[in-house]
Amino acid sequence: MSSPQMPPWLQEQLMKLQQSQQNLQSIMTQKQHLEMEKAETVKALEELNKVADGDAVFKHAGTVLIKSTKKELIDELEEKQEMAKTRVTVLEKQETRIKESLKEQEAKITEMMKAGSTNSPPAENNPRK
Repeated sequence: MSSPQMPPWLQEQLMKLQQSQQNLQSIMTQKQHLEMEKAETVKALEELNKVADGDAVFKHAGTVLIKSTKKELIDELEEKQEMAKTRVTVLEKQETRIKESLKEQEAKITEMMKAGSTNSPPAENNPRK
């Protein structure tokens, strides 16, 4: 006994769904990385603010440490924090759009499977403009 072959149009929809799920996973991973980076930056700023203005401070530049000023480091860290915040906002918007798209794709696949057609996709209820 062999199982019936999945129609090509359904295979295509399932592939699109899988690709969207992979995109969502990638975005969520990037967002998690940025959130950790933001937390590290906040901690570094807290520690830097404890340092007296005249004390020597250093920053990483690859595998070496370079002497800097407290103000320069604070400015760099605040800029890094702001950039991470902006990138997280963009990723959150992408995440929302992909989640909505996934719901639509899942509903479309469910509708196609309920229609039970094996040769062609069911007629669209919403004609394209």
